Amino acid sequence: VYCLRAPSVVSLNFMGNKKSKPGKPVSVPSASPSNPVVSSSANTAVSPKKMAPIKVGVNGFGRIGRLSFRIAWDTCPEIELVHINETPGALESSAYLLEFDSVHGRWPHKIETTADAIVIDGKKVTYSMHKECGDIPWEKYGVELVLECTGEFLTTEKISPQFNHGVKKILVSAPVKSEGILNIVVGCNDKLYDPAKNHIVTAASCTTNCLAPVVKVIKENLGIKHGCITTVHNVTNTQTLVDACNSKKSDLRRARAGLMSLAPTSTGSATAVALIFPDLKGKLNGLAVRVPLLNGSLTDCVFEVNKETTVEEVNAMLKAASLEGDLKGILGFEEKPLVSVDYINDNRSGIVDALSTQVIDKSLVKIYAWYDNEWGYSCRMVDIARMIVKSM
Repeated sequence: VYCLRAPSVVSLNFMGNKKSKPGKPVSVPSASPSNPVVSSSANTAVSPKKMAPIKVGVNGFGRIGRLSFRIAWDTCPEIELVHINETPGALESSAYLLEFDSVHGRWPHKIETTADAIVIDGKKVTYSMHKECGDIPWEKYGVELVLECTGEFLTTEKISPQFNHGVKKILVSAPVKSEGILNIVVGCNDKLYDPAKNHIVTAASCTTNCLAPVVKVIKENLGIKHGCITTVHNVTNTQTLVDACNSKKSDLRRARAGLMSLAPTSTGSATAVALIFPDLKGKLNGLAVRVPLLNGSLTDCVFEVNKETTVEEVNAMLKAASLEGDLKGILGFEEKPLVSVDYINDNRSGIVDALSTQVIDKSLVKIYAWYDNEWGYSCRMVDIARMIVKSM
């Protein structure tokens, strides 16, 4: 089930979950006048003039690349998906995995392949296999916006060569910490997007998208002295299926069989929140525990707050934020005794588990927030893509 969130906003609200059921010189685009942007929390309006769809390409056709492709194809008339680049490239398996997903189910479209394309319901989407993003001939396909989903190109220097090929905007599906790059969390700081200067933006990370809305509510209502988070996170492709040498990450524990053990590892989500809320820099940190599940994660948030509070007050403010304002359709609030499988295919960035909220000695607040780290995050990728194309 697909539907858009509140009227006049660009964010997607898929409430169909089970509960709610070094090379060439780089030429970066110069600033130019753009139409105003509407976001989930914007105060400006987009001109009602009908525009042609913006041609979009996807670089990196893994979990987030494929799911973002599905969502955009089904829900965004403003976007025309025209090209995919994947390496190591395997066109046949890319098409197969686009249609069949072990977690999120079968995509109900007729999918075929040719020598150089995936054909979806008769529409051809060309396919290439370039290892370096600066080698992709985006201009050949008219691509203006790239969804950079490889997880490999995470600095301005590495991302920017794509601008030499006609690309105007790049949206990255991972945090980019290079100076001047806007890491966007929808509902928290998307108002800061300036189409005249933000040519590379990111959707931060899945865990940051879960955590930041909770931080926003607690920070604005109670104030945060400091805090620590633990994300109980399902396996990803940075781990191995069986014990094996792992060149993807330096963490040796990710070389162990992902479906046999709990594996403590790092998360940059807590420190990344300081990119969203600069006054919290140095006040938040955390760790992750990878668990043997394919999907459905949980963030354990612990904050020392400035004002005395109660469980009832904390839950009331989180529930209110989930029902109206910038976080409506982004932050969820659940009072039923649900488990991780119940949140698969939930489009929201994070859902507070109200039954687990605790307050210790009136100032130590503990909150659990569930999230579908694949689907929910992919929804935010498409939210931001919609926001970008509406300003082009």
